[in-house]
Amino acid sequence: MDGRARNGVPMASPRTTAYLFPGQGAQRADALVAVRRDAPDLLACCVDLLGDEPFTRCDESTRFAQPAILLASLAAWRRVAPDGARAFAGHSLGELSALAAAGAVSQIDAVRLAVIRGEEMARAGERGEPGSMLALLKGTPEAATALAGEHGLALANDNAPGQLVVSGPRAGIDAARRGAREHGLRALELNVAGAFHSPAMEPARAAYERALTAIDWRAPRFPVYSGLTAERFTDPVRELSQAVVAPVRWREVMVALVAAGCERFVDVGPGDVLEKLVARNLPQEGERAAA
Repeated sequence: MDGRARNGVPMASPRTTAYLFPGQGAQRADALVAVRRDAPDLLACCVDLLGDEPFTRCDESTRFAQPAILLASLAAWRRVAPDGARAFAGHSLGELSALAAAGAVSQIDAVRLAVIRGEEMARAGERGEPGSMLALLKGTPEAATALAGEHGLALANDNAPGQLVVSGPRAGIDAARRGAREHGLRALELNVAGAFHSPAMEPARAAYERALTAIDWRAPRFPVYSGLTAERFTDPVRELSQAVVAPVRWREVMVALVAAGCERFVDVGPGDVLEKLVARNLPQEGERAAA
């Protein structure tokens, strides 16, 4: 990292920097301290909507995890607050954080949307057929797709070379875990309460789309890349809602950011998941940095 320090945080040069915002799995209860300090207005809004503070309950349900991650990410963004940027991207839920940071939607509206998204996805997971997600490591997208097809699963995340995730009914997840080795894959079941980024989330997609339609959207100050298309957002309502039932194309997003001229990557938010994925996707390119 280089550049000026602000509030004790080293600044990456904004000239060729991409800012990355994490999704579920990055939640940390101790992020509450920073949120209280840097985003008390957003925390108050979230508590009013949820009826509770989400951080101490973020491991209970995606109802709490999703707004907690967004709050932590936006609080971190307020501390970083660069003078400029080349591009933004978010992984799954992180797309909301990225769009808010880029000015496409107000931060208060982003909190409201995160609460609705978390609630609807939790409800879809509870009411439908029991489902889960399975990480498939050390293989190719083709091998993961073939395994998913054999067991009625959907490709949910293409995170990096050798790091994919499939999603679907519990019976299919169990069968795919047992059969992964035959495809040259190592399988690791994720601790989630639903088949996220799969057709099982269709009820959540429909409800989320209605909420997105009611929001005031603006042109972002900087390009924001969609995990649905691996291109710049052009229709946030359609792209955000459809992303709930479609794969996260993160590997392709990283390639697109490099093609757009990005040389540095700042992981804005709790944890270091996206920082590690920069190293996995672009081992020879760029400088890895964390905010």
